[in-house]
Amino acid sequence: MQTMGDIKITKATTSKMSSVDFKNLGFGKHFTDHMLVAEYRNGIWGLPEILPYGPICFDPSLATIHYGQSIFEGIKAYRLKSGTEAVFRPYDNFKRFNRSASRMEMPEVPEEIFIGGMKRLLQVDAAWIPEEYDHSLYIRPFMFATDEIIGVNPSASYKFMIILSPVGPYYAAPMRIYVEEQFVRAVPGGVGYAKTAGNYAASLHPAAVAKQRGYDQILWTDAHAHKYVQECGTMNVFFVIGDVIVTPGLDSGTILEGVTRDSVIAVARDLGKTVEEREISIDELVDAYKAGTLTEAFGAGTAATIAKIAELRYKDFVMNFDPSSMHLADQLKSILTSIRDGNAPDPRGWMLSIQG
Repeated sequence: MQTMGDIKITKATTSKMSSVDFKNLGFGKHFTDHMLVAEYRNGIWGLPEILPYGPICFDPSLATIHYGQSIFEGIKAYRLKSGTEAVFRPYDNFKRFNRSASRMEMPEVPEEIFIGGMKRLLQVDAAWIPEEYDHSLYIRPFMFATDEIIGVNPSASYKFMIILSPVGPYYAAPMRIYVEEQFVRAVPGGVGYAKTAGNYAASLHPAAVAKQRGYDQILWTDAHAHKYVQECGTMNVFFVIGDVIVTPGLDSGTILEGVTRDSVIAVARDLGKTVEEREISIDELVDAYKAGTLTEAFGAGTAATIAKIAELRYKDFVMNFDPSSMHLADQLKSILTSIRDGNAPDPRGWMLSIQG
């Protein structure tokens, strides 16, 4: 790896910012003026560049198109009440990115490119970070294979990029979730714990089927018995049973180790709540619902933040929840939001300033 000097920056001649309605952003529809690009060739990373946001050219034989070596992350930057800008837990995403890279036989991205490049890009496009409540600048680092050859082998060259998108809430309303029993997201020994593009491609058809039935998302179950719940399509999942918060454990290697998931667990334990990370059968949830002890269900993810579940359907049995009475979900979201906005202490140092 070459010693990293100052990143070369080529500024956009005009900004797209004036054409964006920041009060009606949606999610992932708008992109900032610049992007970061770094190339891996001959076993070393070249110096990254910041360029005007725009199309990239590639050969039809590009390895990632044919063999799927592609990984990504999702991170958010926020404008604090002080007027400064900071990123929520980027080092955790950096570590997970490189775990995904290892599983997909891709090179690790050095910290000075992933974190250093991200901070520099955010400094260039800091004006794009929204000020509205529950809004943020979504950061999408990704890497893909760039060999121009047909053959089932790991690529020898890669491109790492970061793009930025100002976003509003991912889910505007509490969700209706369908418990999936036919299709499979991941199996032990597979790539379920990696944030690789193929995992999401495989989920598109089952999610489309669920939407045809009137549901927003799928709750995946284990690949063998379809008995134990795993995660939803865009988030980890939590349930409140009695006085205990339960969420599927990570030991199977089939569930993405969510940064927001870990944050929810830490904050809940700070509140004195008991959190159990373990196998959760769908039968346990049904029994708890019938007994009146299953009181809340919600998802947690970078895009979704904390998203309440209003309905959970398993076969022909429907579990309905009152979002207005999900006080724990509200409390957890309020605390996390206050930390991200700079309105509450940050004892764990989760917020990384983009300056310095």
